[in-house]
Amino acid sequence: MGLGGCIILIAAGAILTFATDWDMQGVNLDLVGVIFMIVGLIGVSTFSSIARRRRVVVPPPTTTVVEDDHHRRGGGYSA
Repeated sequence: MGLGGCIILIAAGAILTFATDWDMQGVNLDLVGVIFMIVGLIGVSTFSSIARRRRVVVPPPTTTVVEDDHHRRGGGYSA
């Protein structure tokens, strides 16, 4: 389940808990909504910790510039 699925679970749980007043025999919809929200929050925290671990920070390559003075001074090998 990705981040979108977790957010949908949280939203569905909030709707069941706070926006409905349905009564079903043998099912407490408020409790089902709270369970959905808890599972969604666990999923979001798990997803974010896994995504944080996957991120690899690669330092920029360091390049060493070596200047050769032989050509500037007219020097070099002479026979």
